[in-house]
Amino acid sequence: MATDSKEVIVERGGGSGLTAIIAILIVALIAAGAFVLINNKSDKDSAITTAAHQVGDAAEKAGDAAQDAAKK
Repeated sequence: MATDSKEVIVERGGGSGLTAIIAILIVALIAAGAFVLINNKSDKDSAITTAAHQVGDAAEKAGDAAQDAAKK
């Protein structure tokens, strides 16, 4: 009588988690880039707002000066 032994070899696939680490780094870089872009736009909008206020203040001063000159 012959005995046939049947072995099943299971190779477990798995890495060191490098793929997950790379994915996390990519997401972090994208988030950092978005943050920088949003802040740059905000800074630009703030500068435009400040300039508009300065122009408005200058126009108000010019108007006041014109009224003072007209009274004299």
